[in-house]
Amino acid sequence: MSDISTQDQRPRSLARAALYTLSLLLVVVGLLNSTPGIPGYDALVGGLFGDAGLTLRKFPTEWFYPAVFALMMSVVVLRHSMWRDWREKAPARRAFGLALDIALVVMAATIALTYLIEIESVCLIDRLNGDRARLIAQSLAAAAEFNASLGLPAPETVDDPQCVNTTGGWLVLIVGLAVVVFLAYNVKVWGLPLVIVAILIASYTILTVLVWYVYGAEDINKYLVTKLAGEPRLLSDGRPRVHDVLVNNASGLLGRFMDIVLNTIFPYLVLGALFGSSAGGRSLIKLAFRWTRHLRGGPAHAAIVSSAMFGTISGGPIVNVLSTGVLTIPMMVKRGFSKVFAGGVEAAASSGGSIMPPVMGVAAFVLASLTSVPYSSVIVAALIPALAYFFCLFLSAVFQSRKQNITAIGTLTEDMILDRQDYLNLTMVFGPILLILTLLLIPKDAVGCGLLGGVLGAERTFSDGACSVQSLSWFLTTVQNASGSAGAAGWWAVMLLLALLFLDPEIRSTPRKIVDALAEAGGLIATLYLMFLAVSIIDFCLSFTGLPVFLSLDVLAWLNSLNLGSGGSSLSQFIALLLTMLLAVLLGMGMPAVPAYINAALLMSPVLAGLGLSLFTAHMFIFYFAVASAITPPVALAAFAAASITKAEPMATGFSAVKSGIVMFVVPFVFAFHPELLLIPEAVLDPRSSAGAYLPGYDGALRLGALALLLGRLALALYLVSSAMAAFDRRRLAAWEIMARLGLAVLLLSRVESLWLAAAALSVAALALHAWRSRRAPVAT
Repeated sequence: MSDISTQDQRPRSLARAALYTLSLLLVVVGLLNSTPGIPGYDALVGGLFGDAGLTLRKFPTEWFYPAVFALMMSVVVLRHSMWRDWREKAPARRAFGLALDIALVVMAATIALTYLIEIESVCLIDRLNGDRARLIAQSLAAAAEFNASLGLPAPETVDDPQCVNTTGGWLVLIVGLAVVVFLAYNVKVWGLPLVIVAILIASYTILTVLVWYVYGAEDINKYLVTKLAGEPRLLSDGRPRVHDVLVNNASGLLGRFMDIVLNTIFPYLVLGALFGSSAGGRSLIKLAFRWTRHLRGGPAHAAIVSSAMFGTISGGPIVNVLSTGVLTIPMMVKRGFSKVFAGGVEAAASSGGSIMPPVMGVAAFVLASLTSVPYSSVIVAALIPALAYFFCLFLSAVFQSRKQNITAIGTLTEDMILDRQDYLNLTMVFGPILLILTLLLIPKDAVGCGLLGGVLGAERTFSDGACSVQSLSWFLTTVQNASGSAGAAGWWAVMLLLALLFLDPEIRSTPRKIVDALAEAGGLIATLYLMFLAVSIIDFCLSFTGLPVFLSLDVLAWLNSLNLGSGGSSLSQFIALLLTMLLAVLLGMGMPAVPAYINAALLMSPVLAGLGLSLFTAHMFIFYFAVASAITPPVALAAFAAASITKAEPMATGFSAVKSGIVMFVVPFVFAFHPELLLIPEAVLDPRSSAGAYLPGYDGALRLGALALLLGRLALALYLVSSAMAAFDRRRLAAWEIMARLGLAVLLLSRVESLWLAAAALSVAALALHAWRSRRAPVAT
């Protein structure tokens, strides 16, 4: 038996070594690729390797993407091997798992090779047999002859010729088999809900193509037919579409999502993994407990603060719960909070990490890409909604502590004392965050014009109050190259954290921990891209059929036909927003926020834009509800993770998380009707205008007085909503008081001035009356 056991362990240890090596290779190559512009870097690399044209950053995408893709899928197989995980299962099932493992590696390599064969910038077979060189020479000769006839100099380059030697009709079979294998493996890694959505949409696409092929397009509903070409109807006419599925930079398998992963979010995923290996998290929780010791909620408030700060780096609700919750939840229970509330508030706070600037998780970077809005603007837009969310969580903890008569600790306890090492550890948290904020928010043309510009080596002149920069030092040029770029800011944050980690004596004694964290990051990135493959399948299938366009036009026509109110605008918007919320939450059940957001955005953002919301506001609305799905029963993954710590009933924890985080479901409606809360001009652009006009009533300017008044109304409304959800303020609230507070909260945020003024007066009077009655009567517990 020992010999058999040893033989079984050897392949597993080899697989672990291969996984570690390939994951680490992925991270190293990815960080090299995302290296920002550093003065002298390219020249240094060229000098070291004796090739002036060689560079070790921003690799050519046509070669880099397929190579990295094959590497990622190899890492996925080694990390999530079905054959290994099913070693205790029946032989037939284990053999099936081995077949799927092999199939994923083979199909990834096949897709990478086919990509190189099919994409015009490479044409691999043509390169190998000389056809490409011949075609380019012919094109150059023809162009030179034409230019000579016009008296122009001969051209030095020509456009890439079309590939002569391709996979032909086999391309359809190759892509089709790849889609099947990618979806099958997604079931194992990311779960069935995501794959079911992809299968349904892919099946719908195939069905509509077959309807066209069998019956033609005449007199058939537009939702039931997808034309590939004209007459005669040939399925082979669909090859150009399948070619796009593979090589298109916008919606291909190695298209925009590969670009987002490798050029934007890659360093942030590495940053989160490195932060998880540091001691900064423990010191952060100590600091949170210290800051909140005078508040009645104590540990609950500490959980909210630590989850907000930790979550802005980790960006993942479940990771956040399991990281901070193991410390904060027992402390809340020890102070007297119920297990259900403790788990619920931790799940809600951890989910809020995904909306907390400056690093809000993968979905926020995807939002920036899909809306073509700089990530620095996304940070600004997310600020007020995030503060409103955590303000509401604070109120939830206040009302719960009043209900359970929990008092503040007040004094410093042993677990709140920060020593010298704790302060050093906190630099690992705040240093990278401040660096990211600085680089993202400094305009490129302002670098060198600040107070320290001259000290740091900038040569500038000032005329009529305007700054003109003649030259920048090496340091300031580096800052300018990175400013405004999310990828560059993340890369420099990684470099800073790598240095700061050595302030930890544990890291200094065992630096292997850093390497382990980098290898772990490689596994996470590869696994993430497997999910993006399923999303890509949904994306190109929807664009193939035109379903989002048809759906948006018909929904808009239906809403307009109802003639709701004055032109139907506000009520139509509310109905469409409500439908969008339900769709985003349903798609998010059991699914990460990224695919839930993308799928809902593909379908519903055109509808919301057609009703007068700016494209950015529509996407922010959908993004919030995709994040909210993590705490929404019946499949509330973050709440279930918290319940695994509290040992409380998972569904009850989920409903408690919704009550604590109710503002996650409220604030999106608020900024949909009051987009000025998002603070950026893109939030008030009219999508129905091609001239870049603003929505009616807006001019793109930020009016601080009006904003302050709106924030006051919002704060009062959130107080009313939070107390209503807790059914407690200074004493228990009756059912009629709960309903009255919810109604007043809605009216407070109305666009009609007379309504919100009356609601504000009634709210202040109701709260004053409640406080007066509470002082005259003992608190009901």
